[in-house]
This record gives sequence, structure tokens and C-alpha cells, in this order.
Amino acid sequence: MHVPDGFLDGPTSLATVGVATVAVAAALRGARRELDDRTAPLAGLVAVFVFAAQMVNFPVGAGTSGHLMGGVLAAVLVGPWTATLALTVVLVVQALAFADGGLTAIGTNVTLIAVVAVWVGYGVFRLVQAVRPQSHRLIPFAAAIGALVSVPAAALVFTGLWAVGGAAPIDLGLLATTMISWHSLIGIGEAVITFLAVSAVLSARPDIVHAARHLTSQPELQVRTAAETSS
Repeated sequence: MHVPDGFLDGPTSLATVGVATVAVAAALRGARRELDDRTAPLAGLVAVFVFAAQMVNFPVGAGTSGHLMGGVLAAVLVGPWTATLALTVVLVVQALAFADGGLTAIGTNVTLIAVVAVWVGYGVFRLVQAVRPQSHRLIPFAAAIGALVSVPAAALVFTGLWAVGGAAPIDLGLLATTMISWHSLIGIGEAVITFLAVSAVLSARPDIVHAARHLTSQPELQVRTAAETSS
């Protein structure tokens, strides 16, 4: 999903820079409500994990490969505002140090991965979680569904950006079909990784998982957390 230089024209790229700037500014304010002394270190660890995981590609067929986007994973663990900030930092470092995604496309990549993927996926997660809001066991499954949806959602938004300022004349129907079909397959990998990572953190430290904060007041979860911590 990393968009290289030259895929979109100048005005479209500048417009996405504006969207990304507004989103990051809002995230700077919103993250203050999500982070505290216990959860701040987790935000750093999530950024490092997503950075490393995005460097690993897995094949999805026909010479195409995909990698973790990490938007829903980060949002569930540390909150959507903090996730937007963490993924923005990851994308900027990747563009500057590893040429992964173009410098002129940094606004586009932040918009797609740190904004669209995070917020669409987290919205789907919340909708699924609403089925049983008091169940901590549902959280990894809801996160996986949100992750699955987030990848083709970002691909669909990219198709819309291409329709506005694409660098080459490509049939939009064909582009949309190709992008959504391949990114749906990539979304399956995203869902699996998200499920496993959220399950692991939730099992070890449910008290620091953003999406489980409302559950940590339950007596049985407090007892389980205290027992696992003392052991």
C-alpha cells in the first residue's frame, strides 16, 4: 500500500498532505486522553513492531506480495489517535531512511495507512465489539474483522485518489476491481497477524489494552490480571 513518487499529480498529493496534517494535529490532542504512564511504553513498542512487520512481505499470488499495515492492531492496543501518530512516525522513517514510499507521496501514505486504515478498521472493530461489549474474548476476533476490512478500504480510497489525480489513464473499474481483490487477500494476512498479536497482549496484560479498559473494572478480570502479574 506504500505509494511511490509520481503515482498522483501535484495537486492531489498536496491535498493529501493537507488531510494528513489536519489528522496528525488532531491526533496530537487526542492521544493525550489515551496515554498514561502505563500505556505510553506500549505505544513505542507498537510502533517498533509495526515498523518491523511492514518490512516483511508475504506472497498472495501472481507475483504479488503484501505486508502488515497495522492500523487496527495499533488502534486496539493503544487507541486510534495514538495509532495515527505511531503509524505516521513509521511511515516518515520508512520514506526517509528506506525509500519505502515516496517523499512526495508521504501525505498520501499517511492518509491511507495512518488515517483511513486506522479509523475505518477501528470503527468496524467497535461495531463488532458492540455485539458483546463486556466480553474480553471477543476483542481479538473484532480486531481481526476490523483489520480485514481496513486494507481494502484503504485500497478503495486510493482508487478514488487515482480517479482525481492519477498519473496514467487506467480504467477505474479495472483498477478498483484489481486493488480491492488483491488487498482483500492481503487483508486476510492482516487479520491473522492482528488476531494473534492482540490475543497475546490481551492475555498477558489486559489492563494496558486500550480496547479493554472498560473491562478491567470487572472483578474476575482484576483477579486474573493480578494472579498473572504476581506469577
